[in-house]
Amino acid sequence: MRLINPTTTKAKMNTNPEVNAFIKRRTESNIKHYMGSSKEDIEARIKDLDYEWDTERILELNFAVIILLTVFSGLFKSKIWLVISFFASVFMVQHSLQGWCPPLPVIRKLGFRTAAEIFEEKEAMQEMLYR
Repeated sequence: MRLINPTTTKAKMNTNPEVNAFIKRRTESNIKHYMGSSKEDIEARIKDLDYEWDTERILELNFAVIILLTVFSGLFKSKIWLVISFFASVFMVQHSLQGWCPPLPVIRKLGFRTAAEIFEEKEAMQEMLYR
């Protein structure tokens, strides 16, 4: 594993190939579903894609919530909670450099896509509009 992986593919590189294939099939299915749809339906789908949460946003929220909760627990309950904050921070750094962290496999298995995967579908939708 490299110290720093490419930004656009780091999460995908660190995802089980079967999960990547599932996400790709679902994206292709979404695209096929909209072929021949009305302009309004395609535009609505593009708008939905603009608001779809990607893996980065999910992970950022996950780490922020964990760190906030454990820091407050550390301040008001027991200092041992601060250890969890430390590890969450380490995993956040690891993910930003390598594209992997412990929650990533779960998030990907739940079907959350990378920004590049979402953009791929959005691009296909935009092509449908201009044909």
